[in-house]
Amino acid sequence: MRSSGIRPSLAVAAAAAVMACVSACDSAAPYLRSGASAGDAPAATAPNGLVPTSVTVPPELASAPFDTPREALAPAGWTMSVWARVPKARLAAWAPDGTLLVSRPTAGQVVRLVPDASGAIASVLLDGLDQPHGLAFQDSTLYVAESDSVDAYDYTAGVASARRTVAPGLPDARSPELGGAYGHALKSVAIGPDRSIYLSIGSTGNISANDRDANPQRASIMRVPPGGGAMEVFARGVRNGTGLALAPDGSVWTAVNNRDNIQYPYDRGYGGESGSSQGDVIPEYLADHPPEELARLTPGRDLGWPYCNPDQDVEPGMAGTTYNHVRPRFVPDVQTNPDGDQLNCAALPPIERTFDAHAAPLGLSFTTTLPAPYRQGALVGIHGSWNRTPPRAPEVSFFPWAGGTLGPQQTLVGGFQAANGSRWGRPVAAVQGPDGAVYITDDAADAVYRLAPPAA
Repeated sequence: MRSSGIRPSLAVAAAAAVMACVSACDSAAPYLRSGASAGDAPAATAPNGLVPTSVTVPPELASAPFDTPREALAPAGWTMSVWARVPKARLAAWAPDGTLLVSRPTAGQVVRLVPDASGAIASVLLDGLDQPHGLAFQDSTLYVAESDSVDAYDYTAGVASARRTVAPGLPDARSPELGGAYGHALKSVAIGPDRSIYLSIGSTGNISANDRDANPQRASIMRVPPGGGAMEVFARGVRNGTGLALAPDGSVWTAVNNRDNIQYPYDRGYGGESGSSQGDVIPEYLADHPPEELARLTPGRDLGWPYCNPDQDVEPGMAGTTYNHVRPRFVPDVQTNPDGDQLNCAALPPIERTFDAHAAPLGLSFTTTLPAPYRQGALVGIHGSWNRTPPRAPEVSFFPWAGGTLGPQQTLVGGFQAANGSRWGRPVAAVQGPDGAVYITDDAADAVYRLAPPAA
């Protein structure tokens, strides 16, 4: 077994008992997003309802970036601490025995974190895997999404055994037709109420249209029927649906990283500027287009990539406009679908919710027992942009669940980025624990945080 590089945590304890906070835990009003990024404002300006909160770090875990005091923005009365140090921590899932499993694709490992009276005890549950990423449970069965397969294990007493492959032959860089290059090889997995297996297969690259005709189809969400069988396309045109989860009503949702370097789609100058027209790459337009997607999936749904892009402009093409992040329309991609003959974008159902362009949403989960106003809804790890000036800031977002859909985006925790764009952390995923706290993975700070409401 390879060395794990994991150090046991001596941070604050995580209670094992299942609990639900009551309305007395209510925090201040959440920060409602309106098209602006947290990275566009000075770091000292806290979003509405969030307050500067010192990140508690045990001395044993105080190596960089925690060798200097760190401060997050969190709801008033909530606490945040470094609960464990896990190098390159990615997606996470709570096991039936009250332990937290965290994937480490770069190490080929799944790590098990056991809460005890002094913090979390870390061990390697699975090793030698091919870029394990997505994790999901169905009763005592653990599903692990590797780059080339989804495998199931019997999980008993902290041991994963009886490995069997339920979705073989997934594409990765070793696939002959890809020539050793695959931009989005990491897979995610979710299990439906009927035991169907849903898995994400990312696109080869930015606008690699041949992914739509590949076998198995890339840039898609695939479904394996209950009891096993052949994979089938559940939704297509999903460039990189890293976030994949089941909502309280059993519907499948995905958070999608959209394309980069989009060309200007309209036939008039951007913001009235002469010389800027259809087909140009305009930095000011590129910075805010296209938005990332948060979509409810139904059998056969097409999210349009790479032929159609959601366009959130209230007044298309105008600089300085406000943005509509609720069910924006689709417009043809001028680079891949200029005449609309590849795909009729107007016929595509609008996206339910969007994120700011280049925000990079990753892990997606749902919660039902946090204190109001976060009681029921979606938690999304926002990784932050890599190619925007100023950069989009990392955060954990919350979308309230009501009436069978998701409401406006709110910031649950931020403050990872300074006004100059430098960062000390980049959240990947956030999952609620059995103790009522939210556990957040961070692959830049090599950490797992415990974000606890007052009663947790």
